[in-house]
Amino acid sequence: MTMTFYSNEATWLHRLDPRTKIGAVLLIFVICLCFNHPLFVAVILTGIIVIFATAESMKVLWKLRFLLVLLFVFSLILWPFFVKGKTILCQWHGLEVSSESLLYGLAMGLRLMTFVSAGLLLATTKNEEITNGLIRLAIPYPVAFAIATAIRLVPTFADAGTTIVQAQVSRGLDLDAKNVFSRFKRFAPLAIPIFISAMRYTNFLAMALESKGFRPGAPRTSYYEPQITGRDWLVLGSLTVTLAVCLYMRLSLHWGIIVSGRL
Repeated sequence: MTMTFYSNEATWLHRLDPRTKIGAVLLIFVICLCFNHPLFVAVILTGIIVIFATAESMKVLWKLRFLLVLLFVFSLILWPFFVKGKTILCQWHGLEVSSESLLYGLAMGLRLMTFVSAGLLLATTKNEEITNGLIRLAIPYPVAFAIATAIRLVPTFADAGTTIVQAQVSRGLDLDAKNVFSRFKRFAPLAIPIFISAMRYTNFLAMALESKGFRPGAPRTSYYEPQITGRDWLVLGSLTVTLAVCLYMRLSLHWGIIVSGRL
């Protein structure tokens, strides 16, 4: 099994310039930070889901469905105990849970889901295109190469981990314990071979680069020469206007804020 997040389709999102996608992801991050009310953050998340649906890339989100759900659940559980509010719902050993803190936890869970989902918009871009886009954004080549390599290694390490788990299961390792702590205890020893496999792959990559005379500062050309079109300017312009509207709503109208004297 080969795990990859890249979605190879011929849609408007896939045809965007990589610089546009990088800029769009950053703009969405800032837009999401404008609000801490779950209703407003949910609208942003819904917009991202619509983008994935129109780009025929919902399978990318589906691959990380468990991670998205875990982020949401843990935020919803943990945040209410660390954020104070006026309307106290319950108290337990000095810990207070208020309606404001529950709303805040809900908003933070949705925000984390939005961040991860927005980052996955880059899954509609090939790795070499991301590298080229970063370079054209005046990012030094060593930095762009390191970022692109890190993105490429994520599915590689995930594949290695899946292979190791399947190998241990075939040898009789039981990972279906009902107790969560027992299951975690059985997964813990698998971290050692996964870590060794990651170190070995990284070493092979370093040797391959050295054998080919890789020099970060060497002049180089690229077969892929992206061009920013009217579609790209439309996307960036729309997101910029959206950001301006969100800032106005937050700073001038004070919308999207959980009102509480103790928050």
